[in-house]
Amino acid sequence: MKDMRIAERTVDSQTSKMTARGVQVHYGTTHALKDVDIDILDKTVTAFIGPSGCGKSTFLRCLNRMNDTVASARVSGKIELDGEDIYDRRVDPVQLRARVGMVFQKPNPFPKSIYDNVAYGPRIHGLARSKAELDEIVEKSLRKAAIWNEVKDRLTAPGTGLSGGQQQRLCIARAIATSPEVLLMDEPCSALDPIATAQVEELIDELRSQFSVVIVTHSMQQAARVSQRTAFFHLGNLVEYGETGQIFTNPTDPRTESYITGRIG
Repeated sequence: MKDMRIAERTVDSQTSKMTARGVQVHYGTTHALKDVDIDILDKTVTAFIGPSGCGKSTFLRCLNRMNDTVASARVSGKIELDGEDIYDRRVDPVQLRARVGMVFQKPNPFPKSIYDNVAYGPRIHGLARSKAELDEIVEKSLRKAAIWNEVKDRLTAPGTGLSGGQQQRLCIARAIATSPEVLLMDEPCSALDPIATAQVEELIDELRSQFSVVIVTHSMQQAARVSQRTAFFHLGNLVEYGETGQIFTNPTDPRTESYITGRIG
């Protein structure tokens, strides 16, 4: 742990982008998440860390209502995006997911061309009025995802033909093509080799100038490298949340310290 490099600490804005109060999640009779309160800051990378099964991915999925797709899931409490309750019955989950994009653990490009992977969201949400506008969105998204130069001459080739690291960056381009305000990433590097991981980490750092980024990671080193805020989950509870440097060097809860030092996990 002693070679851990702590990410740059400057937080561009202290305004909250998303807030959660009293969030509980049940899967059938299992109480997976207990009374979570947290403020996700704007233009900031927030890392969720903790042992497997601690609730961090469950909570991440609450932030864009992905748990709606799980029949046994029941979510209570309040989650707001810019002061709007995202679980209000008038909120369309599809529209919400255009504002709160998601990148999954395993790269999952659609069985379509590279171009159509990125164009998919803007098409279904009607974000482009012409082919030229769509072309511009696709190029801009691939550039932001740092993969344009690698794919610009083969946009009609299948996205599934790319390497693992390229596929994940394509999925990031797809997620940001709808101009989301928040980008959720569920262990986005766990299936990647160290070089591809470094590329995605560098990309995450660049993306926070435009988005709130929330990343679930099993790697404490990764959390330390890329995030400005860290939340530690344990047994369904949010144990501690604060500035990343403090969480890793001077945690206030003994459970956090035990996890950071490897005594639990």
